[in-house]
Amino acid sequence: MADSDDKMLNEIKGLLYLDGSADDGLLKGYIAAADQFIKNAVGDNQDFYEKANIRPLFESAVKALAATYYQYRLALSDIQTFPINLTVNSIIGQLRGRYDLEVGDNDETSDQPAQSSN
Repeated sequence: MADSDDKMLNEIKGLLYLDGSADDGLLKGYIAAADQFIKNAVGDNQDFYEKANIRPLFESAVKALAATYYQYRLALSDIQTFPINLTVNSIIGQLRGRYDLEVGDNDETSDQPAQSSN
């Protein structure tokens, strides 16, 4: 595990008030899932997430989502719930805006009608 991965793990354990290493494997899986979720929601250009003005937002969203995955890891409930993670939703919205400005979306189909070749 890289130093930055260890740092992320330790910061999330601090957020969750966890001591010891019993849940480290579980948390590493949640960190990976949160990382991929956010990249799927925003865009997959890895260089974008390494920018100095983007990295703190991205890491905050990963921490918040991974901690949420840990806290609500059991899907059993007597009542229907509607989870809302305002922190992650807010940061994803900011990242989407920055991604659109800095990377653009070359893979998206155009909103313009098809041109006739006549």
